[in-house]
Amino acid sequence: MPIRPENVHRYPPDWPQISLAIKERAGWRCECEGECGRGTHPGRCPNRHGAPAYGTGSTVCLTTAHLDHTPENVDPANLRAMCQGCHLHHDAGHHAVTRATTRARALADAGQLAVDVGPAATPVMPPTRPQTLHTIPAPATEQLLLDLPATEGTRT
Repeated sequence: MPIRPENVHRYPPDWPQISLAIKERAGWRCECEGECGRGTHPGRCPNRHGAPAYGTGSTVCLTTAHLDHTPENVDPANLRAMCQGCHLHHDAGHHAVTRATTRARALADAGQLAVDVGPAATPVMPPTRPQTLHTIPAPATEQLLLDLPATEGTRT
């Protein structure tokens, strides 16, 4: 993911080398094992840098994600090589908080509303999608229809 200009100072000078080492550690394959919350694949994500992405076919761009969303924390245990899809889903809650804070500050600066946005709240991850859908079997549905009270002129 690109580093925003206002956050460059939060990354160590050797960030490109650290990020490269994490991607090499992963064998240039996404290391996400469900941390992102997408629920689109069992186990480790199959996406590899430069190859078509699982499910979408777009070209995979491997990135380095901070599990705690803190750029200063470059401990290898806090860093994961993630494809762009997993990284975006992993950061979704954090991005929502940042977006709301930025918008509130912009509105306050424009005199639209006085709000104390304070520090960003703890990110909330979006719910994961259900793995299976529950359906009512057709025979049960037919029986329910047969059990409905008859209205005049509809049953023979």
